[in-house]
Amino acid sequence: MAIFPIRTFGDPVLRVRTKPVKDFDAPLHRLAEDMLETMYDAPGVGLAAPQIGVSKRICVFDAGEGPQVLVNPVLVETSGDWEYQEGCLSVPGHYWNIIRPAFARAVGQDLDGNPVEFAGDELLGRVLQHEIDHLEGHLLLTRLDRATRKEAFRTLRNEAFRAPE
Repeated sequence: MAIFPIRTFGDPVLRVRTKPVKDFDAPLHRLAEDMLETMYDAPGVGLAAPQIGVSKRICVFDAGEGPQVLVNPVLVETSGDWEYQEGCLSVPGHYWNIIRPAFARAVGQDLDGNPVEFAGDELLGRVLQHEIDHLEGHLLLTRLDRATRKEAFRTLRNEAFRAPE
């Protein structure tokens, strides 16, 4: 297994919609293992393939129930509202209050291509939505209101241009 560097704000791979997984083979299993190891090392509760530079429709997460893998996910149901301070491994050190649906249900496949479904309130629902956003090429910044997003972009650009000490 390997720990990969996590791609951060500004990396173009984070803005591209991923391609569906077609081959459920040993390399896919290895990718999922590496993603889980990378996620836990970060540490985080979720990681999508683009965050390690892979344009495949796969994400991993652990919202308290142990490690999970979701391939080719689609959100099929959301409901309610829940405001929560949300962060992202690709925007390290920054958190914003973001309103998302409180409940989410996603369907997809496991590592062997079998149908799976995950559904949950609050943290699990948020993690599902957050990781599927990554697979669609969206960072959590797109969930911010216009004024907050503008300030966030300004802050992140300033950090990127700040000289190392």
